[in-house]
Amino acid sequence: MASPEGAGKRGEQRLGRVLRRHDQVQPGTTDQRLLDSEGPSDWVHTDPWRVLRIQSEFVEGFGALAELGPAVSVFGSARTPKGTPEYLAAERIGRALVEAGFAVITGGGPGAMEAANKGAHEADGVSVGLGIELPFEQGLNEYVNLGVDFRYFFVRKTCFVKYAHGFVVLPGGLGTLDELFEALTLVQTRKVTRFPIVLFGTDYWSGLVGWLRDTLVAQGKAAPRDLELFHLSDDVDEAVELVTKEAGV
Repeated sequence: MASPEGAGKRGEQRLGRVLRRHDQVQPGTTDQRLLDSEGPSDWVHTDPWRVLRIQSEFVEGFGALAELGPAVSVFGSARTPKGTPEYLAAERIGRALVEAGFAVITGGGPGAMEAANKGAHEADGVSVGLGIELPFEQGLNEYVNLGVDFRYFFVRKTCFVKYAHGFVVLPGGLGTLDELFEALTLVQTRKVTRFPIVLFGTDYWSGLVGWLRDTLVAQGKAAPRDLELFHLSDDVDEAVELVTKEAGV
């Protein structure tokens, strides 16, 4: 009967750099366990396996976007109805960004994201959608011509920032706020540089900006200069000019 893989002296097993002795010796061989179709499948839910999944998502995302060129990420609510002023503004922003020589990156969903992708697509530009696996939203919208779906939010967020030269943030909900404050933190801490952030829609954002100024800064939780990390605008042309000019591309 064959001894366990790598077995030398009795009760000792070497598997690559791993040494097992006594009751830690495993039966069978690595190849045998690889090729055996039977046995428990709990291993696919373990943390080491998740690490490989995460790695594969980074590889796929980086590979898909590596040759994207200059791009701007546009964020906004998935609940923005078609035909509303916000939807039409997002569509115009997507179109204007392409005309300025930039690809458009969104979360790939409906609402404001769809509108920005639509504007980019109809301007014959690169319309990117970085989707996320959620139990209550559909897949990538029809105007995405380069799409990647992610399981993990943090991998997706890395791609939003890594391949964008700036953000345009339209009225949105918690997901939009998450992306906004992620970007602000990265710029504040100088993890990224020359990264313009434009908040589109002064009526929507003025309450938040007032709280940042009158509470956060007033109580010393942030510096007055942190309010200079972003711009407010109601004009599509101005918003696009701010985000593309400061991007320094």
